[in-house]
This record gives sequence, C-alpha cells and structure tokens, in this order.
Amino acid sequence: MPVSLVTGGAGFIGSHVVDALLELGHKVVVLDDLSGGFIDNVNPKAEFIRGSIVDWPLLEKVFHDYRFTFVYHLAAYAAEGLSHFIRRFNYENNVVGSVNLINLSIKHEVECFIFTSSIAVYGRNQLPMHEDLTPQPEDPYGIAKYAVELDLKAAHELFGLNYIIFRPHNVYGERQNIGDRYRNVVGIFMNQLLSGKPLTIFGDGTSKRAFSYIQDVAPHIARSAHIPSAYNQVFNIGADIPYTINELAEAVMEAMGMRQPIRYLPPRNEVPYAYADHTKAYQVFGIDPKSLVPLKEGLHRMAQWVKAKGARKTPSFQNIEIYKNLPSVWLEE
Repeated sequence: MPVSLVTGGAGFIGSHVVDALLELGHKVVVLDDLSGGFIDNVNPKAEFIRGSIVDWPLLEKVFHDYRFTFVYHLAAYAAEGLSHFIRRFNYENNVVGSVNLINLSIKHEVECFIFTSSIAVYGRNQLPMHEDLTPQPEDPYGIAKYAVELDLKAAHELFGLNYIIFRPHNVYGERQNIGDRYRNVVGIFMNQLLSGKPLTIFGDGTSKRAFSYIQDVAPHIARSAHIPSAYNQVFNIGADIPYTINELAEAVMEAMGMRQPIRYLPPRNEVPYAYADHTKAYQVFGIDPKSLVPLKEGLHRMAQWVKAKGARKTPSFQNIEIYKNLPSVWLEE
C-alpha cells in the first residue's frame, strides 16, 4: 500500500486530493497548520497531523515515522495579490517550507514528489499559456512557485528525485474557503452575496480567467503518481474557456439566486488575461475535454454547498509587512 503525505490536506484542493488518494488505496497522512484550511475538510480515513512545513524538527520526525512513498505538496499561502505586501512571509512559507520537504524527500528516497504550482509562474505571456513558454512571474507568489519548480528540477538531476508539477488555475468548488478576502474570486462573490454586500471587482471587470471546477483537477493530481509518463514533467490543468470577471459575477449571482450591485475598485497590479492550454495533460492523463464540468454547472454545485454552510467571517491578514499601495478594501472591516 502506498503511503502518501499530503501537505495542505485540510485546505480546498488538498482535501479533495486526499479523498481521491484514499479511493486509490493509499494510506494518507495529512499535514496542515489550519491557517487556511479546516479540520472538518479532512477525510476521517486519513491521519491528521497539525503542523507547519517550516517546522523542521516536526518534518524530520514525520518523515522518519512514516517512510512515505509519495509526497503531495499543496501547502502554500496562495494569495497572489497579497503576496506583494507579505514578501518575507510568502518566501518563508512557499519557498523555504517547500525546500524542507524536498530535502527530506531526497533523504528518505521518496518515489515521487507531486507539487502544485500555479499558472502565476507565466506572468504576462502568450495566450493560451502552454508549458513550453518561459515563465515570467510578476508577483512574489508566482516567483516562489517557479523557484520551487526549478529546485525540483535540480534535485532530480543531482539526486534522482522524481517529480510532477501541476499548474492549476482559478479552481473553485465545494470546501473553498469563501471567508478569504484576498483570493478565490468565486468564493468571495458567494460570501458577499450571503452577507448582503456588493460584489467587489478590481478594475473594470474585463480581465479574463478560466475557472476550473475542483473535480476536474484534484483526481488527476492524485493519480498522477501512478502514471510513469508523467514523471519529471510540468502540466497545466484546469478549464479551457475564459470568462471576464463581469461575466463571472453574473453567473455567480444566477447560481446563488441572489443579486447585489457591483462595486468597482481601483485596478490591482495583476496580469489582465490568464488562461492555459491543456493539450499535454489531456494526452498524458487521458482526459476528454468534453468531460470537463461547465462553469454554470460547477457554480450551481458550489452554490448549493455554500448556502448549506452559510457565510464565513473574513478576517484580515495580521502580518502585512508593507502598507504602501495596499488596496484600501483590504483594510475594511
């Protein structure tokens, strides 16, 4: 039986990966500090350890005790826009923490290290973004993700550590933390509707993203370790069809059966258009593009879950390092 570590397994994507691994017959150990996830997301069939990937003594003990076959690394503070203002925190958690896991995976001869990166690594690039493009990340979050990608490649070349890198984008669905004010626009919109607040859009709403339903992403990440042709490769994964943020707002209101006015805010410093090509993933993982969940259907499924759970409070991030040019809406209570 494979023994798999899932970092961030109490979070949104991570908890769905845990479910899929259990269905594949893995023994699963979840490591999560619950800074962005919730204990009720964790499948009771998995073993849960509360802790951080920057806690080196804890990681040494966990790797020694469990002798992992595979490591699925999904723990990250994934707020792209906020990363400009929490640079030290971003690099400590998203780079140093990742390197801790890579070091121990080499030491304990893990068979494959599966890393969830992001299309944030591409920056302003050709569209649709494909894996052969040279990454040009524009924010500290994307820089951190690309640094870990490069480190995995170097670790493979010198130590033989196999890896698989996924670059998902704009994933939404059940278990998303809708109370996070800094990331996950679908969840933000749904939480604002439940709270009777206007939907907030940075800029004029013409930016485009392809929104990816969780079940079109997590199961493929989970089973990738069993596909040798995926080893030491990079894959975009997610939805093909881009929508403007204005179109998304309308679709979310329809799915929720609620309406609120839209509050347009000053634009943020972010890539206006970001969506990817998935031909490589379709070929290697045998994915039929026609099987992807359409946005309307995915939003309907998420809306049913969100309405059952209710609104979440949106706490402010307490460790902001730079306030210059910080969007004022992030300072509101």
